[in-house]
Amino acid sequence: MYRSREHRILAGVCGGLADKMGLPPTLVRILWLLLSLIPGPLWVVYVAMWILIPEEPRGYRTAA
Repeated sequence: MYRSREHRILAGVCGGLADKMGLPPTLVRILWLLLSLIPGPLWVVYVAMWILIPEEPRGYRTAA
């Protein structure tokens, strides 16, 4: 799994999750936002993923 270069707003975490799960990036962002309304340290999980998940290598996606 990689952080997305193409579908990124802040760090590419939600875009990378969307690519991995085969979902639209907007849907993953909305779900992440809704989950962040529940009390808990979800922002810590996001920052940890930002640090631990490598960025997508250049040229990783091949032209279809």
